[in-house]
Amino acid sequence: MQMFSENTQPIGRTGRAAGHFGEWLQGRLGPDGPVVVITMTCDVLYAQATYTPASDLRLHHSGVAAVTQDQLKALLAAVGKPPSGDFMLSRNVVPGVGAGSSTASLIALARAAGADEALLPAACLRVEGATDPLMLSQPDTVLWSSRRAEICAEFKAPPLCEIVGGYLGDPIRTDPADSDFADISDLVPLWADAANGSDLAKLATLASEAADRTTRLRGPMGDPSAALAGELGALGHARAHTGSARAFIFAPGTVPEAAEAVLTRAGLSGVFRFSTGSER
Repeated sequence: MQMFSENTQPIGRTGRAAGHFGEWLQGRLGPDGPVVVITMTCDVLYAQATYTPASDLRLHHSGVAAVTQDQLKALLAAVGKPPSGDFMLSRNVVPGVGAGSSTASLIALARAAGADEALLPAACLRVEGATDPLMLSQPDTVLWSSRRAEICAEFKAPPLCEIVGGYLGDPIRTDPADSDFADISDLVPLWADAANGSDLAKLATLASEAADRTTRLRGPMGDPSAALAGELGALGHARAHTGSARAFIFAPGTVPEAAEAVLTRAGLSGVFRFSTGSER
């Protein structure tokens, strides 16, 4: 039997992390409070990394780079792993769309390196400066301080629903120093009540309000999301508050057959559908 010491990593270790698709809510917790999010989980978007031992540090990408080799080195230092190894990173989540490309990539790399899961929030924050809660087992059950990597509150997950979404305009990279977001402190207790009551229609209404506040404050002008939600008969809409992802929220089995075509005609790209939330 082959034995490994505590610090030896098995050959071919793989790490994987799901992305998200914008946020149900994002804004400041009070006018001068922290930036907080309730993320919209999306398991069909992901990053995956593999590790094999090597004397030096090498990072290979299957597409456009979401993480640099210097960032990987900083990540390994943050989780107490040596700056060596051959890493291959692949993903289907596009950088800059508000779907967690960089966070998912860092988590996948850290898991491939054999990192302790408890170290991932602080490690990702150290590298990114603002991080999504994708390292958590149920990211959509927390109010997350993205600039502090801290849980501010916990709720039930949104009930199971279907999302049709796409990307509006060019990618927009997150600036960790950017705190110009609307105050959503009034929405958070309403979210808690609606989530605990599994009221999908109310949650969708709150998501729409949060999205509209961000659009009024940050643009883009002429964002068609609210009008498209009405045209499609969606319960509401959500967005990436720093990114181009736009999501339209439906009860299971109620998505119109032509939904993807409607969004594509409206100028959204990469349109697809997925399920999120939790069965009760």
